[in-house]
Amino acid sequence: MIRETPEINAGSMADIAFLLLIFFLVTTTMDVDSGIVRKLPPPIDPNAPIPDVNKRNVYTVLINSSDMLLVNGEIGDLKYLRRNVKEFLTPHVPDNANFPSTEEVEVDFIGKYNKSKGIVSMQNDRGTSYKTYISVQNELAAAVRELRDELSKQYFGMDFNTLLKTDEDKAKSIQEAVPMAISEAEPANFGGTK
Repeated sequence: MIRETPEINAGSMADIAFLLLIFFLVTTTMDVDSGIVRKLPPPIDPNAPIPDVNKRNVYTVLINSSDMLLVNGEIGDLKYLRRNVKEFLTPHVPDNANFPSTEEVEVDFIGKYNKSKGIVSMQNDRGTSYKTYISVQNELAAAVRELRDELSKQYFGMDFNTLLKTDEDKAKSIQEAVPMAISEAEPANFGGTK
């Protein structure tokens, strides 16, 4: 006599698997990627000539591996960075040798405007902490945002973000007058101890 093994009833197995799947979907949290919102410039034509940049038009911010700032060759402080960058990028008329040169441009909806030729150049050490790197990036971008807000309020009576939502053409004119002139160099090893 051959003895058969009894079959296991698998009828409810699909229900159990489905319930487990729903349980894991409901209880699992997904990590949301966060980062810096930055629109990259278009690729540069390799045949284009390298522009000549006047040294007085460059505001240099270096961050070492100890998260210390060196701003234009002097020890800097993060809490003053936004104010100093904002002052640097503000067009100074008449021409002042301590600040970037300006050029008079015709801007839609604004007219003739003295645009600063200032550029903020940021470079960090490979050992710089992400917290400091992001904090410096935020301060530099905030300086430009504040300048755009001030110009937008002066000409259109509203802050730049509101203008961006209501009239894209006028917002573009503000962006033309106050460009996001922040240049970031590739990380290097230039000192500090950690």
